[in-house]
Amino acid sequence: MTFELQCTDKASDARTGLITTAHGQIKTPIFMPVGTVGTVKGVHFSELVNQVKAQIILGNTYHLYLRPGLEVLRAAGGLHRFNGWNRPILTDSGGFQVFSLTGIRKLSEEGCEFRSHIDGSKHVFTPENVMDTERIIGADIMMALDECPPGKSDYEYAKRSLGMTQRWLDRCIKRFNETEPLYGYHQSLFPIVQGCTYRDLRADAAKFVADKGADGNAIGGLAVGEPTEIMYEMIEVVNGILPKDKPRYLMGVGTPQNLLEAIERGVDMFDCVMPTRNGRNAMLFSYEGTMNMRNKKWEMDFSPVDANGCEIDRLTTKAYLHHLFKAGELLAMQIASIHNLAFYLRFVTDARMHIEQGDFVQWKASVIGQLGRRI
Repeated sequence: MTFELQCTDKASDARTGLITTAHGQIKTPIFMPVGTVGTVKGVHFSELVNQVKAQIILGNTYHLYLRPGLEVLRAAGGLHRFNGWNRPILTDSGGFQVFSLTGIRKLSEEGCEFRSHIDGSKHVFTPENVMDTERIIGADIMMALDECPPGKSDYEYAKRSLGMTQRWLDRCIKRFNETEPLYGYHQSLFPIVQGCTYRDLRADAAKFVADKGADGNAIGGLAVGEPTEIMYEMIEVVNGILPKDKPRYLMGVGTPQNLLEAIERGVDMFDCVMPTRNGRNAMLFSYEGTMNMRNKKWEMDFSPVDANGCEIDRLTTKAYLHHLFKAGELLAMQIASIHNLAFYLRFVTDARMHIEQGDFVQWKASVIGQLGRRI
């Protein structure tokens, strides 16, 4: 994998770049739709390509490990061949999902023992077998196993957790270097910076990760309940240390406003379930603000969902989408998911354009106030 830093904004740390993988190129800043179990909920790949303009999607190691399972994925030749997506894929290590299983998981230096949310069966994730699992899945970008501590963890817990995450990272790197890709193309391993909301821990974590010389680096453990101002502060601390010539991935973030603030601070890659999850619940994002399509105000509004959006946005009226949600039709969730993902991809593409034009900060100031408005 290579990363070419193409343009840096003169008035901020915003930048554009080009990631090249075995399955294609990714223009940054980029938003990555979440395909947890090998599919982006309710959105076919043809729509991801033609409507959403997705350049890369995510898969999740925890979910894919449990179902369809490694035997199926190995026999298929990896996730790309299994699901038919021929563009880049990134896999989360499953750490966040495992550590969210409060009450049915046990953490130790060796790894994490947990019970499946599907059938209660017992499993163990270690840095070594997670690397093996991500090799079998075959993602272009693999994430290291880390602990994602609660956002309000006290300092001592956060420090102990970070120490274990760093020891796990060393084990991940060792196993990664001892093994080879299974399907004839290169895979990259991204470490994850943790440290909760403590400046010194985040700085230590960023230095530790930067020294590994990985193809790219991730920032985890944010947007988990802390105030947004603290999240932005932690991004600044970390990005002040992470190498500028490697892509920076902010995990699990967030709203369009969050993306803008993080791009301004030098983040290149994002993912979040919000566009599809909120879409399934009738919330649409737009430059004018957010729309609840169940509201009666849309009942007689025959204007397009978004006149400047993707084809589906232009063909579908607000009144029709309102009707579909009121009627409980599955098509409502599909259209809303496509709209939100297409908006997010258009949004980061617009950000890229304004960075190149040199007016990113002015553009950000002109749009950020509207984005969170309820309309």
